[in-house]
Amino acid sequence: MHNLLAEQQTFSDNALLLDARAENVPRGIVTAHPIVIAKGKGSEVWDVEGNRYLDFVGGIGVLNVGHSHPAVINAVTEQLQLVSHACFQVAAYPGYIELAKRLNKLVGAGEEFKSVFFTSGAEAVENAVKIARAHTNRPGIIAFDGAFHGRTLLGVTLTGMSQPYKQNFGPFPGDIYRVPFPNAFHDISEADCLKALDTLFAVQILPERVAAIIIEPVQGDGGFLPASPAFMQALREITTRHGILLICDEVQTGFGRTGKMFAFQHSGIVPDLVTVAKSLGGGLPISGVVGKAAIMDAPTPGGLGGTYGGNALACASSLAVLDLLEHGNLLERSNQLGEQMNARLQQLADKYACIGEVRGIGFMQAVEIIDFETKHPDAALTQKILDSACQEGLLLIKCGLHRNTVRFLAPLVTSDSQLEEALHIFDIALARATGRLG
Repeated sequence: MHNLLAEQQTFSDNALLLDARAENVPRGIVTAHPIVIAKGKGSEVWDVEGNRYLDFVGGIGVLNVGHSHPAVINAVTEQLQLVSHACFQVAAYPGYIELAKRLNKLVGAGEEFKSVFFTSGAEAVENAVKIARAHTNRPGIIAFDGAFHGRTLLGVTLTGMSQPYKQNFGPFPGDIYRVPFPNAFHDISEADCLKALDTLFAVQILPERVAAIIIEPVQGDGGFLPASPAFMQALREITTRHGILLICDEVQTGFGRTGKMFAFQHSGIVPDLVTVAKSLGGGLPISGVVGKAAIMDAPTPGGLGGTYGGNALACASSLAVLDLLEHGNLLERSNQLGEQMNARLQQLADKYACIGEVRGIGFMQAVEIIDFETKHPDAALTQKILDSACQEGLLLIKCGLHRNTVRFLAPLVTSDSQLEEALHIFDIALARATGRLG
């Protein structure tokens, strides 16, 4: 009989488990910090040695409602006693239908929308592309430099970063095009990006051959770069004029992260398709495509699906998450926490010349780290800051084209005292990494 307790006693420290990891898990999957988590609650986690950390990564944006939220635990426990999985392609179940109904209302805002569920964000993106091509009968998809849309072959192709994602994984799918994404800090204006789109239409592919433009309203792995309302509105006008679908990838930005349920809502537009995942499930794997009904119905029966898509447990968890977001104060809290964090990070930017820019929307905040003399991206210093923060009890990860941006993805249930503690640790980490603290 497998003795889990004995195994836990054998592997009672990080070093032993990480040695086992190195022996049994391929090097291609990176673990940012040299710890092994045993449990989590809210915005805190504890490793197998009992050390406490403030988790300002949240499963990379998965835990907007925090670790082990009681409402999520109760919903999953209750569903587990009924049915854990049936596969929606075999027999329907209430949770899937109710979740679709809820999301259609939240995204569609009065328009007729439909939803289909999958397992990962990349799977949602792939199916959004399938749906767009089926509806328009066009091949072309336009994405942006710095975008991240997943690690599947099509997801990597859409992703606008060469390393570490593309490596030697080609050849890649065709009819994928890209243009620059606005980045004022690096002198890429919205006008530059719209001009590049016009040039793309003139040089590489006619707009009549483009099925969709896919955009993250705030680039995630690309560096937490927000697209302004004006830019989103310009894309909406261009896509509507040419019969192109506008896909908003809300995998990381959705469900309160930016202070609204979805980041596209800051722009006052309605996309044709929206991809969702991450914090929808409250820690359980689920993703989806939510879109205008006529578009969603383009694929014929059998064209969409997936064995675990919309798993019953994940649907139950997702419904609990939506209850928390719709009937609690988490959206308001996201804005409050974001304002507090941004103000404190601005203070740190005044203190440390290595912080080139503080940016973000809601509780989706980041700082870009530069060499204060050359003003160039400083990936090595960024890593030192992350390592120092971890040693002091704060988990953070990096992002950006040059991996020199520190991103903050703390749960929306983070308390004021936890936020202040985290920023105090970040201050210490900056001081130590820059040589101000021995």
